[in-house]
Amino acid sequence: MTAELDELLSLARTVADEARALLRDVRPQRVEAKRNPRDLVTEWDTRAEELIRARLIAATPEIPILGEEGGGAVTAPRRWLVDPIDGTVNFAHGLPIWSVALALEGPDGVEVGVVTAPALGWTFWGRRGGGAFADRGRGVERLAVSAVDALERSLLVTGFPSDRATAKVNNFAEWEHFQRVAGGCRRLGSASLDLCLVAAGALDGYWERGLSPWDIAAGALFVEEAGGIVTDTRGGRFRAASGEAVAAGGGIHEAIVHELARVGRAAVTPEEST
Repeated sequence: MTAELDELLSLARTVADEARALLRDVRPQRVEAKRNPRDLVTEWDTRAEELIRARLIAATPEIPILGEEGGGAVTAPRRWLVDPIDGTVNFAHGLPIWSVALALEGPDGVEVGVVTAPALGWTFWGRRGGGAFADRGRGVERLAVSAVDALERSLLVTGFPSDRATAKVNNFAEWEHFQRVAGGCRRLGSASLDLCLVAAGALDGYWERGLSPWDIAAGALFVEEAGGIVTDTRGGRFRAASGEAVAAGGGIHEAIVHELARVGRAAVTPEEST
C-alpha cells in the first residue's frame, strides 16, 4: 500500500505541476457567475480541470474523479477530488492567493494530496503515514503545526460561503466571536491554502463550514501529517464530504471547538430551543 501511495502521490505532483504551468502567468478574459454573483468561474477553471482530468484518466482509469467544474464520482469509495482553482475570486482580481488542489480519497479518509499556488510559487504535498512537505522557494521543508496553546495568542483563519448574503449559516457570528477571543483572525480566500498554512505553522488554527470536499481534503491530510488535529466543527470525525473542518495543533483545537459550540448555543432563540 505504501508503494502504491508513493506512486499516486508522484502522479498527483506531476499533474499539479502541469496545471501550475498552465495557470502561472494567465489572467482571465471571461468571468461568469455560477450559483450567485459571488460564486465565480473563469475559462481557466474549466481548462485546468480538463487538463487534470485527462492526465488522471490516462494514468488511473480505474479511479473515478469528482471535480468542482465537471462533477463526477459523488459516492465512489475511492476517488480523485479536483479543485482546478481554489480562490477563483482572488484569481479573477489578480490577487495571487489561489491554488490548485488534488486529493485522493479512500474509504478510510484522504490518502494523497497536493496543493500548488502558481502565483506564489508554493507547492505542498503529502500522503497518509508519510508526512507532509512544502517547497515555498527555500527548498523542501517538512511541515509541523504550531505549538501555540492559548487562543488569545493564536492567529486563526476561516472563510465565508459565497451565498453569505442570504444563507442562515454564514459564519458571521463565529467570525465576530473569534475576533474577540483569539489573537487575530484572517480571511485569505482559499480554503486549501488556509489548511496548508496551518500545517506549516504559519497559522495556528482554522474553522469553516459550507465547503466542498475538494476544498479541504488535501489540506486536512497535511495538517494531520504535520502533527495537528482535524475534526468536524463539533469535534467528531473529519469527513471531507461534510464540507466542514476545524484544524489546529493540539494546544488550541479543543478550545476552537468549544468556542464554536458557545456561539451555536448563543444563536439558539427561546422558540428554537423548545
